[in-house]
Amino acid sequence: MTNFHCTRAVAAACLSLALAAAPAAAGEIFELNGVAISGYDPVSYFSSGGPTKGSPEINAAYKGATFHFATAGNRTLFIAEPEKYLPQYGGYCAYGTARGYKAPTEPHAFTIVGGKLYLNYDAAIQDTWREDKAGYISKADQNWPAVKDQ
Repeated sequence: MTNFHCTRAVAAACLSLALAAAPAAAGEIFELNGVAISGYDPVSYFSSGGPTKGSPEINAAYKGATFHFATAGNRTLFIAEPEKYLPQYGGYCAYGTARGYKAPTEPHAFTIVGGKLYLNYDAAIQDTWREDKAGYISKADQNWPAVKDQ
């Protein structure tokens, strides 16, 4: 294992311990200041290939969270099929969910796998997660029913 991999592994382990010890955010959908995905448009990840900041004036509520959209058309698409655009695990970190806990996410640390949006805590955790996406997704899918109630 190279020093780079050791450093990343140590950083991931430290983050895991810190986040597991920290109180988890309540709710099935991760929100900051009452807004999901830090105000980024969930549809834009699919239509624009990446996150686009949404407008507070173009919004919709889903599962108790407020989502912002860049366009009225994106809002319409979301309302018609919210589960198609909703980040997996309620927008909590996919890696953290695989490890059994809720962790916040950075909207730019994302991956689309099999037509589903996955968010991660940050770019370093995203790199670790990408090393075994299928394995982490499988574990996160198993863990989510218990994790979502944390």
